[in-house]
Amino acid sequence: MTATLSLQQPYTLKNGTTIKNRLFKSAMSEQLSDTQHDPLPGLATLYHAWAQGGLGLSISGNLMVDRNALGEPRQVVLDEQSDLTLFRNWTRQGTVNDTHLWAQLNHPGKQIPNFICKEPVAPSAISLQGGLEKGFNTPRSLSHDEIINIIQQFKTSAHLAKEVGFTGVQIHGAHGYLVSQFLSSRHNQRTDKWGGDIENRMLFVLAVYQAIRDAVGPDYPVGIKLNSADFMHGGFTEEESMQVVKALSEAGIDQIEISGGTYESPAMTGRKVRQSTLEREAYFLSYAEKVRTITDTPLVVTGGFRSSKAMLSALNSNATDFIGIARPLSLDTQLPNKLMASDEHKIALPQLTSGVRAVDKMGMFDITWYEAQLARIANNKLPKANLSTWSVFFHTLCSAGMYAFRKRRA
Repeated sequence: MTATLSLQQPYTLKNGTTIKNRLFKSAMSEQLSDTQHDPLPGLATLYHAWAQGGLGLSISGNLMVDRNALGEPRQVVLDEQSDLTLFRNWTRQGTVNDTHLWAQLNHPGKQIPNFICKEPVAPSAISLQGGLEKGFNTPRSLSHDEIINIIQQFKTSAHLAKEVGFTGVQIHGAHGYLVSQFLSSRHNQRTDKWGGDIENRMLFVLAVYQAIRDAVGPDYPVGIKLNSADFMHGGFTEEESMQVVKALSEAGIDQIEISGGTYESPAMTGRKVRQSTLEREAYFLSYAEKVRTITDTPLVVTGGFRSSKAMLSALNSNATDFIGIARPLSLDTQLPNKLMASDEHKIALPQLTSGVRAVDKMGMFDITWYEAQLARIANNKLPKANLSTWSVFFHTLCSAGMYAFRKRRA
């Protein structure tokens, strides 16, 4: 008879690293960097609160590997110009209570708003579609040498992440950023070794992984956030995703977080999901069940979980090894402890609206309202569940202007 798994059950990765429980904080947009793109002190305060709240593993928001390629205005950059003292303070505070803190490393590729970069780069010179053309410039196709240089940038950032005290790294290979662009036949139409069939299109992510592994050694955890699919015609498919999972697993990746969607088709937000998916609370659990048949690499399913009951059901179905949660943690830093203390605990997220459709669309409250909650925690304030969407809208407008409302996604 199979033993029942609990949320507080430890998990030991193949490299011997033990995560104290199954609760995993997925990356969120934080917008908490200084003008030099180093972490503000509030990031240490924020992650200290989450660590004390009982998380087993926290993933940072995007740490960009190239300070000339930012997906959002106030993203943190980890490179040779970074103030490593500020990073060390962050990791010291974020790893209390035996909590793991991994750095999510990313390059946005073409997903850079045009007020940040006039000429972004991508595998191919193909613009974003779906109404995004006005906010994002058509990219320039990367040369072979530039691709090699970006791989080196991932390697450098991973080396620095280990040096400053992050206990692992995660490659952001989802949501339409550069790694995801290389994997998609819609966005990667190259005719050299980096394009063509899926075996060629996955060479970039495999090269990034190997470069990172060379930098950090065999015993340091390296994971990836990977799309189950792009949910777009001609994009990265579920079948191709499973081939990439298999290749990464064989290469030695330590953990795979499953997500899905892009700026053009934001499935990761939970929009337009099936009723059966809502009942299970997990947007990508069905895909995880398929992946489980081809790999024994530890899996994380993120998106939609709100209750202990659904989390325990997912764990005990053997579809996932970790439960990924994000936005609920911006409303309750003690949520992990509460979930582990009661099989009946659950949290509800508010329906965010200003009452004016145009403001709701421009305000992007599914990002900016939660960023405001993170800022409160970073400033040693409690989250505010009834925080006014209008106050968030005007604060964002005053602090960053109209640019803050350009299309963004974590």
